[in-house]
Amino acid sequence: MNWDDETAADAGERIVGSSAEGDDQAVEAALRPKDLSEFVGQEKVRQQLDLVLRAARQRGATADHVLLSGAPGLGKTTLSMIIAAEMNAPIRITSGPAIQHAGDLAAILSSLQEGEILFLDEIHRMSRPAEEMLYMAMEDFRVDVIVGKGPGATAIPLELPPFTLVGATTRAGLLPPPLRDRFGFTGHMEFYEPAELERVIHRSAGLLDVEIDTAGAAEIAGRSRGTPRIANRLLRRVRDYAQVRADGQITREIAEAALSVYEVDSRGLDRLDRGVLEALLKLFGGGPVGLSTLAVAVGEERETVEEVAEPFLVREGLLARTPRGRVATPAAWTHLGLVPPQAAGSERPGSGQQGLFGA
Repeated sequence: MNWDDETAADAGERIVGSSAEGDDQAVEAALRPKDLSEFVGQEKVRQQLDLVLRAARQRGATADHVLLSGAPGLGKTTLSMIIAAEMNAPIRITSGPAIQHAGDLAAILSSLQEGEILFLDEIHRMSRPAEEMLYMAMEDFRVDVIVGKGPGATAIPLELPPFTLVGATTRAGLLPPPLRDRFGFTGHMEFYEPAELERVIHRSAGLLDVEIDTAGAAEIAGRSRGTPRIANRLLRRVRDYAQVRADGQITREIAEAALSVYEVDSRGLDRLDRGVLEALLKLFGGGPVGLSTLAVAVGEERETVEEVAEPFLVREGLLARTPRGRVATPAAWTHLGLVPPQAAGSERPGSGQQGLFGA
């Protein structure tokens, strides 16, 4: 298993993790909107995509290839299924890591029906030979299948029916320009505002037959890290708490009590996030401190801190990355209810740790 798989597994184990595993996937499928009119948020992407699909339907043609980028849990897979529903076409779902050889991709492409939607998740992790085959398939609806090896190898052209590729990626920068250029439409998924997440929560609560008031939905939305997948997961955990320890109705008080049990605080930080901040503030005086040193203090792998905890802390303005190491912001001190120490001279407490393991 490579590092991307490991970090996804680590994130998936957290209640505020953005990956969906096991039961989460089944529940997500039941909660997904079925058409663009039901899809909440991502207004620009939704409006632009609606125009692309409407125009294709009016022409009686397949839609242009679509690339969706953004963090996990924002709705890329949901939009791919909506594209298939809007075009009244079947959808084939696979992922970049599953396509390790050009032959794997050729087998999938050769079995597509005319107008079918091919959803390729984590497209940036596809092997290079398969990627190069995809160029011709997207542009000319044709692939060359190599038969034999060495000097006697021959290329047999294989015509493909027109299809629409929907690629999804969490790291658009890793896609080579020739591949990006072959997509007719590119949409970047943004994190959701709390008001949008409240709408998501109310819709999901209706589908789950859960009673929730406005204040309860707002409390869950504020701790959902701008991600619908996390909002739905927190809603289900609060529902369990309300069912077992209350009358089944979710209010602000019930939501606060439930999320306190699951160690998700008012800004959506969990045990790992707060552990990183507490080590940075209490042990190193707010930094700067090297990443490896910080990881040892937290008792986690360096990559776990960097890939799982740091992105949200940086986005929330609680932590900053500097050439000298990680530094806590004033907001971090305020959030944990701590008072920053007075700087003594030019050296800040904890700065001497910088050279121990490096930045």
